[in-house]
Amino acid sequence: MIGQQYLLLPGPTPIPDRVLRAMNRPMINHRGPEFRDMLYEVTRGVKGIYGTDQNLLIYPSSGTGVLEAAVVNFISPGDKVLAVSIGVFGDRFAAIAQNFGAEVEKISFKWGEAADPHIIKEIIQKDKQKQIKAVLITHNETSTGAFNDIKAVKQAMQDHPALLMVDCVSGLGALEFNMDDWGVDVALSGSQKAFMIPPGLGFMAFGNRALEIHRNNTNHRYYWDVTAGLNYLEKGQTAFTPAISLIYGLQEALVMMAEEGLDNIIQRHRNYRDMVRAAIGELGLELLAPDQHASTALTAVLAPGRSGANQIRSKMLNRFNIVLAGGQLELDDVMFRVGHLGYVRELDLLAVIAALEITLLESGFKVELGAGVHKAQQYILAR
Repeated sequence: MIGQQYLLLPGPTPIPDRVLRAMNRPMINHRGPEFRDMLYEVTRGVKGIYGTDQNLLIYPSSGTGVLEAAVVNFISPGDKVLAVSIGVFGDRFAAIAQNFGAEVEKISFKWGEAADPHIIKEIIQKDKQKQIKAVLITHNETSTGAFNDIKAVKQAMQDHPALLMVDCVSGLGALEFNMDDWGVDVALSGSQKAFMIPPGLGFMAFGNRALEIHRNNTNHRYYWDVTAGLNYLEKGQTAFTPAISLIYGLQEALVMMAEEGLDNIIQRHRNYRDMVRAAIGELGLELLAPDQHASTALTAVLAPGRSGANQIRSKMLNRFNIVLAGGQLELDDVMFRVGHLGYVRELDLLAVIAALEITLLESGFKVELGAGVHKAQQYILAR
């Protein structure tokens, strides 16, 4: 293959040259003043993306790591937890809580759809004794290309004291999210999505109400301990060895995000979603998520006849060096996923749509060559 891959995944996402260069700097003392200043800078920057003035810790981990960190710090064994799932990652959050001793009540919604806040409200209202200690939910579900209305979920909880804990791993920086304004207590994210750096950093934001609950938490933890993390942060350090090169990259990525502006970044991701969905629809392909719940991070596309998606992906890779994500579990070979998250350009998406048209034709599917590209071009011109 000639040239760099077109990486159209919901993570990891393409890395800007500026970030790559930043990560190539020499190591420094992670207990020294230079690291302290950088840690404070990036902590402020990530808080700004979350929309919070409260607490934030940066861990050397994947997104799943900070999901576990949230569970062991804010949920005690025996706590009743309501887990809301619309896909693989909603199931994962529930499983982590269950593995650490929580009594989990899981409500699942059809894949491709969002959670219904009215159903959540009904469950919450029945909890007269306030036994539910936390509500776990995913903001953006990458396994299905759908997202949940977190603000509406919080409103559905009304004045119930349960913590609202949100998996924002793939949504933060691509979907609107206002942690403090919406009343979210704990929110988790990762570096390899809209932050445009490699996998390996996990971000855990949490409010003071969650911190009070943590102080009486009885779960087992060591590496993830919030108290240790906050004590070290006061000194400008991390509790354990940080991923210094990734934090260099995060520092530069946050500069880039500030230059573009968060509102513009969110709108850019909306534009990508709408352009890709319009083009795919013009080719006659079916989309898994309806418009009102469609993710701005990726688009889940059902293969013609709901089979052969992996063959389409394989041909896209071998012929055009384009990497698309596959379906998971029961959606394996049923659909493919087009990521449009982070450092992706309109030109990248136009190229992918053009290559997809050729691939579909060569695979024996009836599509009008150029129809999807033309639709995307019309969308760009009209915006």
